[in-house]
Amino acid sequence: MKLLSFGPHGQERPGLLVDDTFILDLTQTLPRHPQSMRELLERGLLDSMPGPGAVDRSQCIPLESTRIAPPVVDPTKILCLGLNYRDHAEEQNKPLPKKPLVFAKVTSALIGPGEAIRLPDPEFETFTDPEAEMAVVIGREASQVPEDKAYDHVAGYTILNDVSGRDTQNSEKQWTRAKGYDTFAPAGPWIVTRDEIADPHTLDISCRVNGELRQKSNTSNLIFTVPFLVSYLSRTMTLHPGDLISTGTPGGVGIYRDPPVRLEEGDRVSVEISGIGLLENHVEGR
Repeated sequence: MKLLSFGPHGQERPGLLVDDTFILDLTQTLPRHPQSMRELLERGLLDSMPGPGAVDRSQCIPLESTRIAPPVVDPTKILCLGLNYRDHAEEQNKPLPKKPLVFAKVTSALIGPGEAIRLPDPEFETFTDPEAEMAVVIGREASQVPEDKAYDHVAGYTILNDVSGRDTQNSEKQWTRAKGYDTFAPAGPWIVTRDEIADPHTLDISCRVNGELRQKSNTSNLIFTVPFLVSYLSRTMTLHPGDLISTGTPGGVGIYRDPPVRLEEGDRVSVEISGIGLLENHVEGR
């Protein structure tokens, strides 16, 4: 099933995608009326979802009639992986990492599908670069989780575009500011629940800018797998329902192309992952 958040800024509600064209408002449908996706996951309500045959389409709203927000608008954290695709390491002529390279994106960078990636003030940043990534959505609190139990804590998967400011990234020793500019975390369009994806390490992943293919790979090229990452991170910090783990980007990013190519005002960025969906955003200048 596909779960999403919808509605105006500050009033986002959890919904169930029906027939890929309608949204069932889960604030009225589920027990205890969860008011957000994070609350839905915190209360363990995934097993309370109505089956397709039980949904009254007359109670749904058209998908195209409302704003689609990031699937979880208020995660307690967004954890990301650097250099976690073999082809991305190869394009940089770097050895494969022996341990995960973990960094965080700030939650204020989140935007939904169709919303604008805003280029930073050129005084601070002149090279903005998209990065296609599969993100894991935590469904149950995870602390000190063994790898063979990690999937029990996964609600599902979504898409995250780890937009990066390369000037900032290359001039500073840590990446928080480079990855944390406002609008630098497009996510969505929905969460595909874990039961719908038998193996998250078999999915095609791509990024296009204005229709031009920039990145093309498969999650089989991940160096550190989903269960390993959930276990590894949970041994450092507690993972809460709604938290995102963005698993890294494949080769083909703009900074390593010949010649390098950056995002420009008016560009349209499309990130697609088979089995999950398509995340599209446009680029605006300051």
